[in-house]
Amino acid sequence: MTATTYGAGTTTKTAQPFHSVPAVDGLPFIEEAGKVAPKDARQLSKLFFDRLQSLEEGTAAYSYARSTLIEMNMSLVRFSARRFRGRGPEEMEDILQVGTIGLIKAIDRFDLSREVEFTTFAVPYIVGEMKRFFRDTSWAVHVPRRLQELRVELAKARDHLTAVLDAVPTIAELAAYLEITEEDVIEGLVASNGYTAGSIDVPAGGDEGEDAGRSYTDTIGAPDPAMELVEDFHALAPMLGKLDDRERLILQLRFGQEMTQAEIGAELGYSQMHVSRLISRTLAKLRAGMLTEA
Repeated sequence: MTATTYGAGTTTKTAQPFHSVPAVDGLPFIEEAGKVAPKDARQLSKLFFDRLQSLEEGTAAYSYARSTLIEMNMSLVRFSARRFRGRGPEEMEDILQVGTIGLIKAIDRFDLSREVEFTTFAVPYIVGEMKRFFRDTSWAVHVPRRLQELRVELAKARDHLTAVLDAVPTIAELAAYLEITEEDVIEGLVASNGYTAGSIDVPAGGDEGEDAGRSYTDTIGAPDPAMELVEDFHALAPMLGKLDDRERLILQLRFGQEMTQAEIGAELGYSQMHVSRLISRTLAKLRAGMLTEA
């Protein structure tokens, strides 16, 4: 990392990464913020966030601090995008772009007084934007690409045969025209239902009786807030396997059996303070493992 120190009497000349924005007094000038190592980025981010809170929005100083924070933490966007690997290059580019939007939202809303690491605060924002992208642009349900392409071919064939036959073609006629089996036609037609989804607010009952006016929303259960934790638990499982027996036991007693630190200490022959340190150290190890998996 190449930097210029201001106010200390020493200056190292470097090329500015933001040519229209001068370095800010009290902040290091970072030549290539996107290449700062994650460990250094965490320390520098605290400095920049602290300074950002005292700067006036819209000033050159504020823009410099905010832009540097975005570039330094782009590794969080790339890390979050790994769970969507396997997509095409163009789709991955879109994922990184919407992830960057999440990063910017996290930077604008982060407050050092929360006493939480920025990485922990930012990742849910980043992943949330990525998931929203898929929700808004993807099929209503997951459908294999083969069936997505078959849906298009079936739609073209149905339009053509309808014009030629002056009637809606049968499954057999569609199969003969496309030179595929009737089973493939049926599978394609069923899969095409996954392209759009009906609203659950549409009335499901008839015009009379107790179901009149009721929608599907009225018949389903309430959202389970724990569902958002499923993915986190899945990522946490291998980290737990790397803990030693004592660490796993203490976590089991504290969070599984909901014992107090004093009760755990009495059970294992440790002081309450020692149990507190062990729990904090173990949780920090798990948190670091999940954030630095990349």
